[in-house]
Amino acid sequence: MIVKEQIAHFDKPLNLRCGKTFSNYDLVYETYGTLNQQKNNAILICHALTGNHHAAGVYENQSGNVGWWDELIGEGKTIDTNKFFVVCCSNLGTCFGSTSAESINPATNKIWGGDFPTLCVEDWVDSQKNLADFLGIDCWATVIGGSLGGMQVISWALQYPQKVKNAIILASGAKLPVQHLAFSAVGRQAIMRDPYFNNGNYYQQQHITYLCEEKMESKFGHRRTKSAKSTKSTKADFNANFEVENYLTYQGQKFINYYDANAYLLVSRATENFDPAKNYADNLSKLFALSSENTKFLVISFDSDWFFPPKVMLELVKALLDNSRDVCYAEIDSDYGHDSFLLPIPHYMKVLRAFLDRIEI
Repeated sequence: MIVKEQIAHFDKPLNLRCGKTFSNYDLVYETYGTLNQQKNNAILICHALTGNHHAAGVYENQSGNVGWWDELIGEGKTIDTNKFFVVCCSNLGTCFGSTSAESINPATNKIWGGDFPTLCVEDWVDSQKNLADFLGIDCWATVIGGSLGGMQVISWALQYPQKVKNAIILASGAKLPVQHLAFSAVGRQAIMRDPYFNNGNYYQQQHITYLCEEKMESKFGHRRTKSAKSTKSTKADFNANFEVENYLTYQGQKFINYYDANAYLLVSRATENFDPAKNYADNLSKLFALSSENTKFLVISFDSDWFFPPKVMLELVKALLDNSRDVCYAEIDSDYGHDSFLLPIPHYMKVLRAFLDRIEI
């Protein structure tokens, strides 16, 4: 499937939760399939922490640049573009073309850099709602996302309940587990302590948590690299001596070439700050009373996911049931930990397909 990225420009001000306002902004997005005459077959894909708008297909003359969910989206696939019109945009603040710290601040005519405002999950949903209006979509047939994308799905169901017929929440929750607040803080400090970071104004100059323990053990164990020095060496050696270190070094270098530091800081902080139940005494049942009686939910967890384990997702299910919402739940066996929602695991695909097949267009 050959796809093309598109840009939606908005001159309508976007008021952010931090108190700042974008007088104008851009959203980069892609679409797959065809919007029907009734405009009731649209699905919004909400991407995760380091994801982007390129969810499926390839660009012309770039056959190697395959969308991150290509195995799920397309003709005859789980998210079938013969039936659905699929939309995915890069969120504000990310580094793939939508307005971000790399963009020009119209107030100063200079790159935003470290002055780019703080964003929240709710701000992204507001901008996505404006994109829906831009595309002429009054109500989504489905909003779907995993991890941080799942947080956006939750926020859609709370902010615009009448504009979501079906909500699919994958490997996510209504707030980040406290253990991962610590991991996130470590990542931010590593960036901010870089002497070249310059408070985010570096443009004119320059994860280990996602695999489950069993997968890490089988993939790497305690195997040493071929270049590792003998443990009897009298000289300290801090190079990569274990295969798992090599893996992390490779992935780390790959990541810094792919993702912008300011974007990572902003998006990770938005993940941490998402906690819509805090205004309801942390009572998820009271929170989900805001969702529509007509929205149907599918909640999927993965048994090896220790980022958002099944018990966290069952809290969502209970809160929805407390409000008599139509909800289906599935726990999928997987060896791939939190990344499982990105993969075409057969049982997972069957559950997703069964839910999507019952949607009447």
